Amino acid sequence: MAKQRKDTPETGKQSSDIQPAKGKLGIMIPGMGAVATTFVAGVEAVRKGLAKPIGSLTQMGTIRLGKRTDSRSPKIKEFVPLAGLNDLVFTGWDLFEDDMYTAASKAGVLERELLNNIKPFLSSIKPRKAVFDRNYVKKLDGTHVKKGKNKMELAEKVRDDIKEFKKSSGASRLITIWCGSTEIFLQPTAAHQSLKAFEKALQQNDEAIAPSMIYAYASLMEGVPFANGAPNLTVDLPVMRELSRQNEAPICGKDFKTGQTLMKTILAPGFKARLIGLHGWFSTNILGNRDGEVLDDPGSFKTKEESKLSVLEHILQPELYPDLYGKFSHKVRINYYPPRGDNKEGWDNIDIFGWLGYPMQIKVDFLCRDSILAAPIVLDLVLFLDLARRTPELRGIGIQEWLSFYFKSPMSAPGLYPEHDLFIQLMKLKNTLRHLRGEQLITHLGLEYYD
Repeated sequence: MAKQRKDTPETGKQSSDIQPAKGKLGIMIPGMGAVATTFVAGVEAVRKGLAKPIGSLTQMGTIRLGKRTDSRSPKIKEFVPLAGLNDLVFTGWDLFEDDMYTAASKAGVLERELLNNIKPFLSSIKPRKAVFDRNYVKKLDGTHVKKGKNKMELAEKVRDDIKEFKKSSGASRLITIWCGSTEIFLQPTAAHQSLKAFEKALQQNDEAIAPSMIYAYASLMEGVPFANGAPNLTVDLPVMRELSRQNEAPICGKDFKTGQTLMKTILAPGFKARLIGLHGWFSTNILGNRDGEVLDDPGSFKTKEESKLSVLEHILQPELYPDLYGKFSHKVRINYYPPRGDNKEGWDNIDIFGWLGYPMQIKVDFLCRDSILAAPIVLDLVLFLDLARRTPELRGIGIQEWLSFYFKSPMSAPGLYPEHDLFIQLMKLKNTLRHLRGEQLITHLGLEYYD
């Protein structure tokens, strides 16, 4: 991996030689449902001055530089060279033929008035035929699907789509971000261990290769970074890490951190910081969108459950605090309830204990909007992945752990436990940006103010 760093007159320190964000950035989305349409519609609404990009770190967030007394806190988008919203162009794949306006209308997330104000733009984005196999998402079925003699041929067709979109859109750079459904629970097999084994498995239609992996393979083969917004394995495999590093196409995932898990990564670090014990955490959800329908299948729910259950164990570290977290019970339930639509409701019953073991309870009822919470995550991820692709120090390392902030089940190097604490994740992200620009890392030690 090439690492290029140089002295800068502004800081006198080392700064990564980040390439500028010139030209259009093409965003390619497998799965043009509620999350994807809310994201794309939101970007266009912000571009037209109809709304604000609430929830987006890249658009509204600031980053402190130097000492508190320096009063240097530029916006992140002014500190690092990110693509501008006006430079984004879009395409995607879906098993339904609906254009983005129709799909957004059916999803029922955004108000009709807003959608009508951007109808010409949304109507112009029509899905390409999807790579889809009902064996991996049993609750969905559609006819807008690619055909091929084997999975390798399907992968080649996706690669053709990628090349065609880059040419027709005039994009100079591309990003793929999975906004599709949760696939059935799979574990790594011999087919996932190397590029040679994976390509042989594609030719043989190996059942260990899910549709999301075909998109990932096609993207990485084309040198396109890939973000995984579902709990599927997808790029969390040896072959994808190999391809990512080989073709300098950064990867990150998995499972967008919204709703109930977001609350866990906010509350659990607080319990641990104050050494408050945990007897049990019971979580249940009701939601009625396509995600809820898919998760009504036990196979897909198993994949989601694994993602959601891992959070508390990693944050609370029961092996280090056996008296506090050694025996807690953690249950997660998801219930498909059509009347709720995209407005998910998450209930949490948390049994904690404090001084001398005395019990207490916390109850949380989060009436959230899943796609509204996910859309700014999608925006930040595509912009930050593009930044990584243009940064010599990042583009060849594979997994972008500094983007863990956005995921329920963050990817990390093999043998390295993932960081789930939301606040540590944010510190990791901002310190990475400071490091790339040759700025001093923020430790919050603070002793220098009292010398």
